[in-house]
Amino acid sequence: MPAVYLGHGAPILIDDPVWPGELAAWAEKMPRPKAILVVSAHWQSAPLTLGAVNPAPLTYDFYGFPERYYRLRYDSPAAPDLAARVRAMMPPEEPVAQRERGLDHGAFIPLLVMYPNADVPVLQMSMPDLAPEHLFRIGQRLAPLRDEGILIMGSGFMTHGLPFIDQYWDGREGAPEWSKDFDIWAAEALERGDLDSLFDFRNRAPGMPYAHPTVEHFAPLFVALGAATAPGEALKFTIEGYWLGLAKRSFEIR
Repeated sequence: MPAVYLGHGAPILIDDPVWPGELAAWAEKMPRPKAILVVSAHWQSAPLTLGAVNPAPLTYDFYGFPERYYRLRYDSPAAPDLAARVRAMMPPEEPVAQRERGLDHGAFIPLLVMYPNADVPVLQMSMPDLAPEHLFRIGQRLAPLRDEGILIMGSGFMTHGLPFIDQYWDGREGAPEWSKDFDIWAAEALERGDLDSLFDFRNRAPGMPYAHPTVEHFAPLFVALGAATAPGEALKFTIEGYWLGLAKRSFEIR
């Protein structure tokens, strides 16, 4: 299986005329996963924590949207065997906790359009912190899961300057310069495999801090990169462009 990083969008993503089709087409081209391990921008918890391995209600961690978005369901099978594997892969200094926490919107919104039948087991894992090098090392430990048919999914947003996109909510097309500059810089660094620059994105990337006033939406990228650093693996950008002025660039490595 590949390791992937994708932009997950707000709940209204599922009604967009273009983006759901892009996500669905991407999923169709991938091998069918035996299970999915999701690291979402919307769950930071230390120590590293695994979500529910029994059926649990979704976590509706958004506000201000129409009521119908709070009635969404995604009843995917639980993944207790995957949870046990993840625990075993973490060394003693990386403790693993368990919570009966259902999938948050960083997980279930993209999965609703990628695997709409909700028939693939899903496990969500927290980010214990936002340190790029640490998240990369966690991804490296998880890499063997790919050979077992597990899809490792980092779910965030390539740019996420929500305080600075009012005019795009009102229908303006395109994207602000800070969003385009960061997106292009990140794409080039990823293509070069320039981990040093990516790790130091806060200081090196153009468009900061507007592109990421807080960095949790970029952080899942490092788990995906860590899980995909074997020699000879190829990076492919699967989705590009902008949504509400934010870069929806997504990629897979396999």
